[in-house]
Amino acid sequence: MTKVLNIIASPRGEKSKSSTLAKAYLQNLNSNATIDTLELWKENLPEFEANKAAAKMTFFGDGEMDENKRNAWRNITDITLRFTEADHYVFSIPMWNGGIPYKLKQYIDIITQPGLLFGFDPENGYSGLLEEKKATVIYTSGVFSPGADPKYGTDYHSNYFNWWLNMIGIKDIEEIRFQPSLLTANPEKDFQEVLYKINK
Repeated sequence: MTKVLNIIASPRGEKSKSSTLAKAYLQNLNSNATIDTLELWKENLPEFEANKAAAKMTFFGDGEMDENKRNAWRNITDITLRFTEADHYVFSIPMWNGGIPYKLKQYIDIITQPGLLFGFDPENGYSGLLEEKKATVIYTSGVFSPGADPKYGTDYHSNYFNWWLNMIGIKDIEEIRFQPSLLTANPEKDFQEVLYKINK
C-alpha cells in the first residue's frame, strides 16, 4: 500500500488555490493509497534552536553529543520519521515574495539533517538518502509566471524547492502549475482548466 504525505503550505484553507488543486489530485489517486495530511500552519513545529543546531554539527565533527543535544536530536528524528515513512509526497506551495512560505522553510530546516535525509563528504558533496520516492508539487503564484517579463518577479520558489527535493534524493518530480492567478484575463477559467487536467 502506498503511503502519501499531503503537505499543505498555505494557511488559506478552502480559499487556497494550491490546496484545492492538491485535494483534486488526491481524490484521483489509486484507492490503495493511504493519505496522511500535514497542515504546516496547524502544526506545533519546534524552533531550530541552539541545541538542535549543535546536535546537527556533531555529525560534522564539531563538538560531542550530550544529554541536551540528544533530546534535541530525538525531537528532530520523531518529526522526520513521519516524512521518511511516506512513499509519495504531495506538496501544495503558493509563492510568497518570490519564494516558499516560511512555515514550509521551517519544516525543511527541521527535517533536512545528516544521516536522516542526506549524506555528505567533502569530495562528493551532498548525497540524498531517500530512494524510490515520488513528489507531486503544486506551484501557484499570483503574479509570477515562467517566461514572463522580469518585472513580475523571479522564481526562487520552484527553483529552490526542486533543488531541495533532488538534494535529499527525490528525482521523480511531477509539477502542476497555476501561474499567474491574478493577471490572466479569466483566472477562474484557467483554474478550471488545470482542475480538468487533474481530473481527466
